[in-house]
This record gives sequence, structure tokens and C-alpha cells, in this order.
Amino acid sequence: MATHCESCPLHKSTLFTDVSPEDRRITQRFKSGELMVDPGTPVMMEGTNAPQLYTALRGMGLRYTTLPNGERQVINFVFPGDFIGLQAGVMGEMSHSVEATTAMTLCVFDRSDFFKFFKSNPSRGYDITWLAAVEEHFLGSSLATVGQRSAIEAVAWALLKLFQRGEQLALVRQAKMPLPFRQQDLADALGLSLVHTNKTLAKLRDRQLAAWSNGVLQVNDPEMLAEVALTEFEPLPKRPFI
Repeated sequence: MATHCESCPLHKSTLFTDVSPEDRRITQRFKSGELMVDPGTPVMMEGTNAPQLYTALRGMGLRYTTLPNGERQVINFVFPGDFIGLQAGVMGEMSHSVEATTAMTLCVFDRSDFFKFFKSNPSRGYDITWLAAVEEHFLGSSLATVGQRSAIEAVAWALLKLFQRGEQLALVRQAKMPLPFRQQDLADALGLSLVHTNKTLAKLRDRQLAAWSNGVLQVNDPEMLAEVALTEFEPLPKRPFI
């Protein structure tokens, strides 16, 4: 049974802004169904113009782009509530790929209805614009991290951001949250080698700030981790979702 927008479990999360009953009904009309995918399944492929857009309802994934020599750059990590395929919806073609890391449930929207939805529902259109602006801001922070932070600062920054997302999605229990990615994924996101990433994670573990193993991230002192990451420890802003 597909999840009805009025009873969507994401509404319970403190990460997201409240959605009015009318906007929920509008989104329900835009939604065309749900898709369940297995771990490792490509959701969208770089260079394609997929006919659907998605919201991650459950599960996690990766956004990444691949260079002609086969090297991969992870752009960011997909969490529940993330909107997938906006680029294709606006530009007609994806410049990056999206792949499921865990089993995922995706809310499906027809790209052919995208501009009508945007035009007819200003409040929901603003939400999509806000999401695009947040992605741009995050990519700017990521670029600063890759270019200017040291390895330990970069890894601390990434773990802190992932932990904060998990915390506001109610994934954290006793300072631990599921993080089902590989160290190679983190290395590819930060422009580090796998060996360097492993050694840097060991340093954070030895300082009892954070530990990540067997798909579980534990952050003992987020404020101290933020200090190491050269960033402020502050709550993530509430965000809309489609």
C-alpha cells in the first residue's frame, strides 16, 4: 500500500517544516505512486532524462558523478525527505547519478507535471526553490571543506553533518545512528584516499570524539567535533519536503 501524504511519517520529524493539510492534498495529487528499490540499484543515471522525480521516503543513498577515467566524486548522501531529480526536472538531464545504498522507498512524481505543479502551487514551488538553494549552499560548504580543511577537519565536518541529519530524523539512539555507507564513500566525498580516511577516523576515535564501524556512527561530543571541524555547532534549519 502506498503511503498517503496526509499520513506521511516524515511529518513527525523535527527536521521538516509543517505542511498544511491543503498542501498535503496538493502533493498527493502530484504524486503518481511509490517505488521500492534494493541496495545498489541506480535510481537516476548521469546523462539521462528520467521521466520521474522522487522523494526519499525511507532508506539512504548516494549522489555522485563519475569522471571519464573512472574516478568517482560523491556529491552528497541521500537521507529520507530528500528530493531527487530536480536537476533533470529543470534542465532535462542529470549531471550526476543517484544510487540506493540501502533498500529505499521512493515517492514518485511525473516530470511532465513538474512545471504545472510549480506554477499552480506557489507555496510548494517556493519549497522546491528553497531546497535548490540549500543544495547550492551545501555544495559551497563541501567545496570549502575539500579545498581548505585538513583531513581531520574535513572528516569531522562530514561526520557532524551526517549525525545532525540523523538526529533530526530521530535515527540517533544513545549517541549512535545507522550510517550504512562505506569508508570509500566518505573518502570519495572528501577527496581523500581510503587509507588516509581510515587513519583520520582512527584519530577521531582515539580522541573519543566519534567512531564509525559496522554501519553505526557514534558521536560522543558534537560540540567538540564541531570545534575540530572549524564550524559552529548549531541546529540544522527546518526544511520543507515534497
